[in-house]
Amino acid sequence: MNELLGAHTSISGGVSTSVERAKKLKFSAMQIFSKNNNRWYAKPLDKTEIDLFKKSLADSDIKFVVVHDSYLINLCAQNPEILKKSRNAFVDELNRCGQLGIPFLNFHPGAHNGAGEDTGIKMIAESINIAHAETAGSKVGSMLEATAGQGTAIGYKFEHLRHIIDLVEDKNRMSVCIDTAHIFAAGYDLRSEKKYDETINLFDEIIGLERLKCFHMNDSKKDLGTNVDRHEHIGKGFIGLEGFRNIMNDSRIAHVPKILETPKGKEQLEDLENLKVLRSLIKDYQS
Repeated sequence: MNELLGAHTSISGGVSTSVERAKKLKFSAMQIFSKNNNRWYAKPLDKTEIDLFKKSLADSDIKFVVVHDSYLINLCAQNPEILKKSRNAFVDELNRCGQLGIPFLNFHPGAHNGAGEDTGIKMIAESINIAHAETAGSKVGSMLEATAGQGTAIGYKFEHLRHIIDLVEDKNRMSVCIDTAHIFAAGYDLRSEKKYDETINLFDEIIGLERLKCFHMNDSKKDLGTNVDRHEHIGKGFIGLEGFRNIMNDSRIAHVPKILETPKGKEQLEDLENLKVLRSLIKDYQS
């Protein structure tokens, strides 16, 4: 099975440096931020940096790149000022992806802050429609990430993601990312072959596997159904090796890029260990 594997990679020193880091670590897929993820304002991308990123990527074995948006963005914020900032920042993130030639912007749907899930879902879809209208003609897709359901976060049920997609006008730009730690904490079991199949079949029935464009491969520090988002190294958490073995040997999703967001140091050596574990789970894998 020709898996696309990698990890979230630092852009310290500029976005182009992420490619060099990923090449050094022999990734075939990676996720990056396009800016400081804890600030609203982002300095425009420099043309030289854009060109260097594209050239480095073209000269690498990396076949898939996704941007994760800023953690500040909340597309269903109840505070009008935060909502306006979130929508503007989301449009900026889509444009930055377009400048870098990155096909997907991954994002958490949002937190309704007490307004209720139905209200939140409608606001998220409205925010996406506004962003798509402002980036008309863009080839960058909006990738909804399934959440753990912590606090008032929306997206911990597959039905939430389906409902958002249904309300988005340009459905061709919509895709989904499954974060294993998130859906496990949300109550979707992956540990036995039977439970795993039930979960994936349910996703296919509600959303459709054709919309699944990325996996975040994270074990969970918290148990099934706790709704707490805490990432752990592969095989060291409550999902365990069998859960990831099920994913790594499912031919239906072999083509879907799988990206780590597990704890790591500056050199990202932990990513190499986690990827080694994932590869070892593939039946008949030869290193």
